Amino acid sequence: MQFDRTSGVFLHLTSLPGPHGIGDLGAGAREFLSFLETAEQTYWQFCPLGPTSAAHGNSPYQSFSAFAGNPLLISLDRLVDDGWLTDDDLEPVPDFDPHAVEYERVAEYKRDKLRAAHERFDETATKDDRAALAEFRDSEPWVEDYALFRALKQKYDGVAWIDWPEPIRTREDDALDEAREELSGEIEYRVLVQYWFDKQWQAFKEDAEDTDIKLVGDVPIYVGLDSADVWASPEAFQLDDQNRPTAVAGVPPNSGDDGQKWGNPLYDWGTLADNDYDWWARRLDRLFGQVDVTRLDHFQGFLEYWAIPTHADSAAEGEWRDGPAYDFFETIRDRLGELPFIAEDLGFPDAELNALMDEFGFPGMRVPQYADWCQDGNTHQPMNYPKNAVGYTSTHDTNTFQGYYNDLGDRQRECLHYNLGVDGGDIHWSMIEAVWRSDAVLAFTTMQDLLALDSHARFNTPGTAEGNWTWRVTSDGLDEDIANKLGTMTMIELR
Repeated sequence: MQFDRTSGVFLHLTSLPGPHGIGDLGAGAREFLSFLETAEQTYWQFCPLGPTSAAHGNSPYQSFSAFAGNPLLISLDRLVDDGWLTDDDLEPVPDFDPHAVEYERVAEYKRDKLRAAHERFDETATKDDRAALAEFRDSEPWVEDYALFRALKQKYDGVAWIDWPEPIRTREDDALDEAREELSGEIEYRVLVQYWFDKQWQAFKEDAEDTDIKLVGDVPIYVGLDSADVWASPEAFQLDDQNRPTAVAGVPPNSGDDGQKWGNPLYDWGTLADNDYDWWARRLDRLFGQVDVTRLDHFQGFLEYWAIPTHADSAAEGEWRDGPAYDFFETIRDRLGELPFIAEDLGFPDAELNALMDEFGFPGMRVPQYADWCQDGNTHQPMNYPKNAVGYTSTHDTNTFQGYYNDLGDRQRECLHYNLGVDGGDIHWSMIEAVWRSDAVLAFTTMQDLLALDSHARFNTPGTAEGNWTWRVTSDGLDEDIANKLGTMTMIELR
């Protein structure tokens, strides 16, 4: 796909303003669309949309499903509009923090309301309501396995599926039929919640289209081990005859570190290739029904991946194995058509990887926080961005730009000033302008960087388990003056 030179803002859905403790698909999403429209932006980028787990710090990159939506993103106000809740049902609304998501309190409140809405649906749904739900079930076959998986998770007190009783763990037909009958009520609830998510998402997407805003999603290359994906499709992964992983994902040691053992199961790329990567095609087809463009996280893994024996003590015991590379993208293109991908290639300056990206026209990523400002020609300095790149002021995994700047040593800060031709005043706008002025085909900033927020507002600190994914913007933060300033800059630099 050939992108037009344009720009956008990154803001995850949980970070939106809203009355119920977390961003959702209600009025806050429309507020941000209006902000983007005023700011002359083309794209809104966010993190993966799947249901998250407190066990993984509510990370959107460790989800129970690559297909399902996060129930916490469902707007309760929209359920009121649809008649499944009343205003009285929402009371009393806890005194939620408008600046941060308190996941435990939010989950307790919202899940109680979703249960109440399910009861009202059971009691009052019309024939047309039930027909629409049935149509959703027929068109989204993944939802049945997902709903059964979540019902079983509840039955087994949250235990990971690899520790469930063998006939369920290994998906024996009789055991699954018995579970479906026993847990039918919980399954119906889980399906209905996904139907509501899907209905609200499609309404949101139509609103985005009406404002000419394109949506940018995110695909973690790996899925979580404790997910409906691995349990329901074991043939797609490197598992033993007991459906347990034989090797897991990670990255090898570099100078100064011990590598990382992520623990995600690896794909059985040979089996996947034999059926034209059907699981991946279904995953991407689902996603492209929701978004216009998507970022492929850890793009290196499609070329080659680091496989670590499951019981290894360290990442150093792994080995490189070949990924599907060209065959994968050619097959997916044949099945789905255009491939509007952004490749997350950070940390992998590799000629073979670049050749793969160039073959399909996938732009890579450039982030100024990775720059050596005193090195001539450094690839992460905005003035050196190639055309086939996406420039960011920061990402969900980095510090905010202001936080990064505050922590810079004197020498690097002086070199940064020299390279940008600035004195450090309003440094966040200086960096946004530098990225906007670069040759990169797409330019992105974050809402935190537009607000010049320091490290307290960073979204995630990799390698830490607490305090991540919580930052929120308020309605006041979606300031019209900021939108107008970004809009003026965009019209000058990108149009």
